Amino acid sequence: MTLILSLATLLGALTVGAISPGPSFLLVARTSIAGSRREGLAAALGMGVGGVIFAILVMLGLKALLTNLSWLYAILKTAGALYLIYLAICLWRGASQPMADTNEESLAVENTRGAFFRALLTQLSNPKTLVVYGSIFAALLPPDLPRGVTITLPALVFAIEAGWYAIVALALSTATPRRTYLRCKTSLDRLAGGVMGLLGIKLLLSSVPTR
Repeated sequence: MTLILSLATLLGALTVGAISPGPSFLLVARTSIAGSRREGLAAALGMGVGGVIFAILVMLGLKALLTNLSWLYAILKTAGALYLIYLAICLWRGASQPMADTNEESLAVENTRGAFFRALLTQLSNPKTLVVYGSIFAALLPPDLPRGVTITLPALVFAIEAGWYAIVALALSTATPRRTYLRCKTSLDRLAGGVMGLLGIKLLLSSVPTR
């Protein structure tokens, strides 16, 4: 019963973390509105895979490695920040461009694949999330975790991450949000790019060591 309670609390904490606004939510929302439902769900899948990677890394003990090697942690945060800033620049520069025609199947497949990998990289761009995962796991899971739980935990993490962002994708890929986006594409893309850039700059500044 104690293990079940610990797992329930852990999954609840991870759910709150997934729902919290951030670059991942921003990317899935923009992909779903500006692209298609298919692209939005591909992005949700990318977020889920990213969550699984974090869970596995934590169980392999890499959270402790990052905590002890502050220089490696700083490098990873800097790389993640630069990726977010790159996405922001792409959004800002493409704000005034018309939407591409995604009716052709080959282009739709390419866009879906791109949505998946952009989401995956965005999910993995912030190593602070790995530390958060590690802290939650360490606080709520017993050290002698049963093998069955070890195997199923990444699947539960995937269900939380991918499930939440799939809800976001399904909700925002409907007709009304898309019509609103098309009317205000330039402003909305620049707003999204500005927010993404600020998040990247915040992460970049946090990677600078303080004396």
